[in-house]
Amino acid sequence: MAQLPSGNVPLIHRLLRWLRPAPATLDDALWQQVCQRSVLIAGLPPARASQLRGLAAWFLKRKTITPLAGLELGQGDRALLAALCCLPLTRLDKAGLQGWSQLLVYPEAFRVQRSHLDASGVLHQWDDEIIGEAWQDGPLILSWADVLADLEQPDAGFCVVVHEMAHKIDALDGALDGTPPLDRTWQRQWAADFQAAYDAFCAQVDAGIETSIDPYAAEAPEEFFAVLSEYHFSAPQQLAQAMPLVAGHLERYYGRSPMQPVTMTAEAAMLTGPAAT
Repeated sequence: MAQLPSGNVPLIHRLLRWLRPAPATLDDALWQQVCQRSVLIAGLPPARASQLRGLAAWFLKRKTITPLAGLELGQGDRALLAALCCLPLTRLDKAGLQGWSQLLVYPEAFRVQRSHLDASGVLHQWDDEIIGEAWQDGPLILSWADVLADLEQPDAGFCVVVHEMAHKIDALDGALDGTPPLDRTWQRQWAADFQAAYDAFCAQVDAGIETSIDPYAAEAPEEFFAVLSEYHFSAPQQLAQAMPLVAGHLERYYGRSPMQPVTMTAEAAMLTGPAAT
């Protein structure tokens, strides 16, 4: 094959840059809107905020956000949703968004039909009113009213977007079991500490003892992980007081909570090693 004269090499480089898609970005004005609406995002250190901004832009480019039941979402609303969905992913990066393509948004809590086949072969069906849902191999679904309510009370221990994203992260290894993808050594430590905390918490709930953590966390190991992920971001001190070892794992996994006034819990400092794989 004939070679181009050496003087044309810069021309080739310019052509390659033109063919290569530019990285997705959020313009300054849109990103400022996002930060103004979410204390959790505004409180991130600069490096993580910059990474989140890139992830949110990538989310908007690759995921479909579909408002339902007459809901209308502006450009700023969509950017906010993308950033909140990516908030738990600053350690995982784009790998945390694998396996699904659509975010569905209802105006408020929505109803879903549930069914259960009991041990006697009897099928039970009922309707549930819920504010969020994450299908293991399907869309993520949110109530817009509850997203906004969480933004109004960012330190209350609730964040429906983080909750549902935690389920998506949990499912990345193929099992919805309360353990996200981890290296083998960390996985064993995580499983032991989470199981002990979960068993103790369930015993408290079963005994009717009032807990500082939402009792819904006792529903199943995967709900335990999702609920405590909410507390990590929105009420980290409350979580650290109730379950210090679990709080340490989550700080290592997600990074320091923007609501955490100290740099790192003692437990997180002890849990050294690589982040999620």
